[in-house]
Amino acid sequence: MRVFPAVDILGGNCVQLVQGRRESATVFGDPLSCAVKWLSLGADCLHVVNLDGAFGRSGENVQHIRKIIRETGVEVQLGGGIRSFEDASSWLDTGVSRVILGTLATKDPGVLGRLAQEFGKDRVMAGLDARQGEVTVEGWQKSAGNYIDWARRFEECGAGSLLFTNVEVEGLQEGIDPQPVEDLLRKTRLPVTVAGGITTINDIRLLKDLGAHAAVLGSALYSGRLNLVEAMEAGR
Repeated sequence: MRVFPAVDILGGNCVQLVQGRRESATVFGDPLSCAVKWLSLGADCLHVVNLDGAFGRSGENVQHIRKIIRETGVEVQLGGGIRSFEDASSWLDTGVSRVILGTLATKDPGVLGRLAQEFGKDRVMAGLDARQGEVTVEGWQKSAGNYIDWARRFEECGAGSLLFTNVEVEGLQEGIDPQPVEDLLRKTRLPVTVAGGITTINDIRLLKDLGAHAAVLGSALYSGRLNLVEAMEAGR
């Protein structure tokens, strides 16, 4: 199972939020410096989120994201504020390995197939940010239907992979809830990357045993509760 360190960017800084609340942000400094830190410990991929984009300001942080892509040269999957086919195409042309489409995918599922046809399915990931079984969109402010139903539709429309984020446990550092992950993995043939609540090595091992393709490490990694080297070893 692969391990993606998160680099979440808000107002030009690398931050971690609790439950997606902007006012909860803890700042960890320059995004590129944070990325380089994780790469120096052996990571070979990054999960980058433009949080300003998720809050409706998609033009923010572009220079920071481009700098990470240019100066690290590693696999980068990017989400946050990608609101059109043109936005996604631009990022893929810039060098992002994979775009993550959440709100856009629910509003226009066909965009997944269009992007997959032009760039390849492996570069198109659909985001399932779920709370109590319902997909949440527009910065986790609105519900959009059952997450399993959306997973099936995204698969039918051409997504190459899924990102499942359990909003209920995200940022709390209290561990994962395995049940919704297990339910999703039983209902899709697509590779599933899991985010939200991953706090201990046991969480990593459990996700691996369930059959998750990858895990995104955020708050627990930045707080020091989770060691990246140990997490990567547990995922192998």
